[in-house]
Amino acid sequence: QVYLVESGGGLVQPGGSLSLSCAASGTIFSINAMGWYRQAPGKERELVGSITGGGATNYADSVKGRGTISRDNAENTVYLQMNDLKPEDTAVYYCNAEVRVSAWYTGAQLYWGQGTQVTVSA
Repeated sequence: QVYLVESGGGLVQPGGSLSLSCAASGTIFSINAMGWYRQAPGKERELVGSITGGGATNYADSVKGRGTISRDNAENTVYLQMNDLKPEDTAVYYCNAEVRVSAWYTGAQLYWGQGTQVTVSA
């Protein structure tokens, strides 16, 4: 089994910053891409950003210039730093990871964390 646990959510004032982390544990041989998604009430889950095993990043237009994704491969952890937070950033933030569980099987399986609530409000 593979487990992903997010941390760092909470209440942030508009214009403030947040830092989220997500650590993967369990039966892990290697991790390919990792990413952050968010889901606001009544809306579909949407991509915030992703990062490949080689370090290439991709961001949603709504967070470009405000968000930064990084990873620590030794710790199987992905981070999300966001600045200048806006009320529309309020959502449950989820991380995911494409995980190889065996050295002999190259196929990767997608795992999701349980989510962490981020609320941007004065």
